Amino acid sequence: MSGFKELIFWQRADELAFQIYRLTRSSPSEELYGMTSQIKRAAVSVASNIA
Repeated sequence: MSGFKELIFWQRADELAFQIYRLTRSSPSEELYGMTSQIKRAAVSVASNIA
């Protein structure tokens, strides 16, 4: 089997993380360390766990 970057699941998870970061960029600054941070970490975790 080739590398994990060729897996469709990983590619979709990576795109999800990218979109989450893009969408949360405009969130209020007081939310930076609250829910926004947790959402970002969860999105990155999906791709990391697949790899």
